[in-house]
Amino acid sequence: MGQRLHAIIVGRVQGVGFREFVRHEAATRSLTGYVRNGEDGRSVEVVAEGEETALEELLRALNEGPRFARVESVDFNWSESSGGFSRFGVEM
Repeated sequence: MGQRLHAIIVGRVQGVGFREFVRHEAATRSLTGYVRNGEDGRSVEVVAEGEETALEELLRALNEGPRFARVESVDFNWSESSGGFSRFGVEM
């Protein structure tokens, strides 16, 4: 069925193209789920589902981020995929 990655990325990750970066990274790996800004103004939440190898690659990308981001920490956990997503999107 696949795996689910839930991650909270903290740092300078809002207003620097981070959500679009995540959307692109997830889409190129055929992952489903979403990315959205946290209400605190300094975090981004990612929920991604798919093959474990692709999710591990996404997790590595989350630790680096796009050029103008500064990732301070990535807290994450794994669970079973829900299968509830048809694509990967950016939520507002």
